[in-house]
This record gives sequence, structure tokens and C-alpha cells, in this order.
Amino acid sequence: MHELTPLIKDLAIILGIAGFVTWFFQKIRQPVVLGYLVAGIIVGPYTFSHSFIEDIPNIKILSELGVIFLMFSLGLEFSFRKLKRVGFSASVTALVEVILMLALGTIVGLLIGWTFFNSLFLGATLSISSTTIIIKAMEELNLKKLPFTEMVFGVLIVEDLFAILLMIGLSTIVVTNNVMSSDVLIAAGKLALFLGGWFILGYFVVPTIFQKMMHNTSEETLTVVSVASCLLLVWCAAHFHYSTALGAFIMGAILAETDLVHHIEKLIQPIRNIFAAVFFVSIGMLIDPNIIWQQFPIVLLLCVVTIFGKLITTSIGALLTGQSLGDSLRIGFSMSQIGEFSFIIAGLGLTLNVISDAFYPIIVAVSAVTTFTTPYLIKLSGYVARLIEQKL
Repeated sequence: MHELTPLIKDLAIILGIAGFVTWFFQKIRQPVVLGYLVAGIIVGPYTFSHSFIEDIPNIKILSELGVIFLMFSLGLEFSFRKLKRVGFSASVTALVEVILMLALGTIVGLLIGWTFFNSLFLGATLSISSTTIIIKAMEELNLKKLPFTEMVFGVLIVEDLFAILLMIGLSTIVVTNNVMSSDVLIAAGKLALFLGGWFILGYFVVPTIFQKMMHNTSEETLTVVSVASCLLLVWCAAHFHYSTALGAFIMGAILAETDLVHHIEKLIQPIRNIFAAVFFVSIGMLIDPNIIWQQFPIVLLLCVVTIFGKLITTSIGALLTGQSLGDSLRIGFSMSQIGEFSFIIAGLGLTLNVISDAFYPIIVAVSAVTTFTTPYLIKLSGYVARLIEQKL
């Protein structure tokens, strides 16, 4: 048997089942991400007595590439020009929401008897909303042109940046085993130099190079150069002991400042879709339905904390920046879920060996429930906002 045969068979099974399940989920108007997770549960080792997947190590490597290309794509959507347009209001709203949800999640984790690191990672996973799920829901509900949605997208952009900082902070805290040590401050300084150096270098050098390529290069060459640029910075981030996701995000953000960004996004999308599918399916493979059933009261509690916590904290942040009560409530309702970044943060906890085996299935279950409720909450937000404004 050829040495690649198990991997090829595994990929065929993963992508085949994922394709069928996501097609069904689209038919019933549910997010594709949920379909990938269900496909992962089907092919995973906990649902049937016989596991469909053999080459687990290589599937994990491919799923890490999924994280890299997913973060690269998010970086391409992260534009300093967009951030400048929504600016102050989106930044303050995101900051208030992330800090309050990080604290709330940590406190809830400690109250239910979890360890400190389990609780800290719980707070981090609950603090970041899902860009993919919200944008998809807005598109399906034809709401992208309403005034409040630009604020929602601005908050999501800032949240993505905070998520990267959270991952770096969590890694440093785990390594130093101290939240307030000088090592954390030193690490933060090194991170600032790393980020600043690459953004300055990238802002002045990379756009110039791509601008020269604009008129005399093929789509194939542009794709190859874009992927090579991403992987180069991923290697640099790993070399300096930072998350590979950080390097991918930075290069995406740098390329977002070029005139070719929309062309690059279009070319990268098929690559991202394939590897992201493997990533989300691999997450589903980690889900043990028995753990979710055993931990059902905790899953239900965390769903309530996520929905109402993010609704209240985001609405407060928006109100503090001068948004109207109606728009603030609609922004809060829209942000009341967790998604892909929460999986990445939870995956970091697994890599660092500081979270329990039950943590990941619980977070995925919370994400599944809150993803399902998102379109209905967005629909409900308009009615609730009008009702409260009338009462006041």
C-alpha cells in the first residue's frame, strides 16, 4: 500500500461527508460551520464503534493549515481604513465587551468549580463573537445595508485584533504561570516590537511590491506570491515563539492595504475553504456526545451567559460611545454568539495542555446552540428595539 493511501482516503471521507452535510444544512438554512462540526462528529471516534479516520497526525497538520488560511483571510478583511471609518465607537464597544465577558466567563468558570486556567480560557472563548456567522446571517436577512450593521462589522474587526492579543496573552500567562508578572510585561513589549516592525515594514514595502506586480502578473503568480508571503510570516512568528495564526493574520492585514486585496481574497478563497473545512471537521471529531449529555446543565448555563452577557455588555459599550438605544440593542443582539475564534482559542488551550478534556466539547456545544439562535436574535432585535424605544 502506498504511504499516502490512508491520508487520501481520510481526506476523501472528510470532504465527502462534509460536503453532503453542509449541503443539507444549507437546505434547512443553517450555518455551514455547524455542518462541518456535525460531519466531524460523524467521522470522529466517539459516535460509532469503528473510526473512519486513520491518519490522525497528518489530518491535524492539515487542520493547522486551515487555521493559518482562515486567519489569513480574516486579516485580508481587516483594513485600517475600515477601522478608521468606524473608529472610536467600534473600538470602545469591542473593548468593553471583551473585558467584561472575559471577566464574566472567568468568574462563572470558577463558580462552577473549574480550575483557574479552564476558567480563564472559558472567559477568553466567550468574549469573541463569530465574524463568519454574523456576516452570513446579515446576508441571509438582507440587513447589510442598514446603518447599525456597519457598526457591527467594525466591532468584529476590532474583536479579531483583540482575539490575537488574547491568544498571545494567554500563552504568556501559561508559560510564566503568573498573571501579573514582569515576564508578561516583557512579553507584551516584545510582541509590540514584533507587530510594529512587521506592520511598518509591510506597510511601506509589501504594497509597493504588489503594486508593481499589478499590471504584469497572472492570477497563478499572484496566488503563489500571496500564499508564500503568508507562510513566510507564519514561519517568522513560529520562530519567535508566537502563534502561527498571528503571523497569518498580520500578513493578511498588510495585504489588505494593497490595491489587489479584493483580487487576492477571491484567489485565496478556494484554498481557505478546503483547509478550513478540514479544520472545522477536525474540531467536530473532538466532540464526545456523551460528555455533552453529561455536562448538559453546564452547556445550558454557558449558553445563557453567552447570549445575555454579550447582549448586555455590547449594548452598554455601544451606548457609552453615543449610539442610540435602538442601534445599541440591535448591535448587542447581533453579537450574542461564539464561533471560529473560540475554537482556535480552545485549541490553543489543548496545545498548551492546560484545559480539561471536557472543555472543548462544551465550547463547541455552546457555539452550536448560539449559532443556531443568532438569526432569530437578529430578527428579534428590531422588534425589541422599537418596543423599548416606544415605552421610553
